[in-house]
Amino acid sequence: MNGPMTDGRADGTGAARGDGTAGDLPVDETGGVTEDGVARDGMTGDGVARGGATGDRRADRRRKGPSRLVAARLAPRDVLRVGAAGLRTRPARVVLSALGIAIGIATMVAVIGISSSSKEQLLRELDRLGTNLLTVQPGQTLFGDDAKLPEESLEMVRRIGSVTTAGATGKIDATVRRTDRISEGVTGGIAVQAAEEGLAATLEGTVRKGTWLNAAIARRPAVVLGSVAAQRLGIDRAGPKVWIGGRWFTVVGILDAMPLAPEIERSALVGWPAAERYLGFDGHPTTIYERSADAAVEAVGSVLPRTVNPENPDEVQVSRPSDALAAKAAASGAFTNLLLGLGAVALLVGGVGVANTMVISVLERRREIGLRRSLGATRGQVRLQFLTESLLLSLLGGVAGTALGAGATAVYALTKGWPAVVPPWAMGGALVATLLIGTMAGIYPAMRAARLAPTVALAGT
Repeated sequence: MNGPMTDGRADGTGAARGDGTAGDLPVDETGGVTEDGVARDGMTGDGVARGGATGDRRADRRRKGPSRLVAARLAPRDVLRVGAAGLRTRPARVVLSALGIAIGIATMVAVIGISSSSKEQLLRELDRLGTNLLTVQPGQTLFGDDAKLPEESLEMVRRIGSVTTAGATGKIDATVRRTDRISEGVTGGIAVQAAEEGLAATLEGTVRKGTWLNAAIARRPAVVLGSVAAQRLGIDRAGPKVWIGGRWFTVVGILDAMPLAPEIERSALVGWPAAERYLGFDGHPTTIYERSADAAVEAVGSVLPRTVNPENPDEVQVSRPSDALAAKAAASGAFTNLLLGLGAVALLVGGVGVANTMVISVLERRREIGLRRSLGATRGQVRLQFLTESLLLSLLGGVAGTALGAGATAVYALTKGWPAVVPPWAMGGALVATLLIGTMAGIYPAMRAARLAPTVALAGT
């Protein structure tokens, strides 16, 4: 040997190993070492086998087949961004389409709001006026003739223990005119009635101008006008004279409105003694008004007929004026339902407009759809994109319509002096209806966009 050996390996490059394998030199393809020192039969240049693990992994990959691409998922933020991008490119069309939704929602919110404001005003008025007022009027006799209340019926009502105040009026066969030059046939719908002194206190009425009838004035040719009667006669202060029953009467007072007794608003009220003296009043009351404790209203109402007319209680009618206001509040719901139906029709028309806009958008953006599909977007992602656009478009109109409806309610209530009330359920329901309309309007365009094949979409542009 030409040189020393260490562990069977020569010192120089290309020296043979002691185990008979090549040293650091690569072998050929038939079993030697390659240029990078890796043996073709799975042995490394230093004699370490690696073909076992590598071969196992390659075998596993062959058994599993080729790997599949997994579509990327869109986060909710990305969905909103992609959906809004389609709307920003066509702002004029978006505004016009959202306008139809806004009109329908605004109509529905305004109708509900105005109705609720009116009902709230009536309820507040009922709370202020009270529900403990009862009226007694004559009915009809057994033979169908008009009955009369006894002259002493007012005093009989005042004797009922739970009654706090009572007053009465009696119809007079006379007319009231501004001057004696006006024909008797021109009455202006104003009735002339005799009024008892306790009437104003019972009705909790207030005098706008002048004064109410007292013991002295009630005996003189003086008259107090209801609010509507004064307006029709063109009188806005105390002092002028009016022509009643062939003689002049001095206007001593003008009343404020009386919602629980609208017949008083359209009347000219003369004192009870003066009516008997100057106008031929027979002294029989035609309407008795009484107030009692709230807890005793039902009990008092049940005994009034026999108290007023013990001989013929069936000829007496008892009613509660506050029931008329409550019925008015309930009746407003029928008109509200009619207007809500019109608003629903407008909303449906707006939904059709949104659907038409989305279909046109799909046709115009075929190239965009094809490009997205070619870059890996799935049918579901395309479908979700256009459905999101439809929802955003409808929601834009819904928010604007809700604001417009609430604003219209506030303005109308302010002009009427009502409290502005827009129920929260109305606003929430409007937004829910908007989303439903947007969903229904966007389903077909979204499915149509998702069915477009990438090659067809790109080739058709």
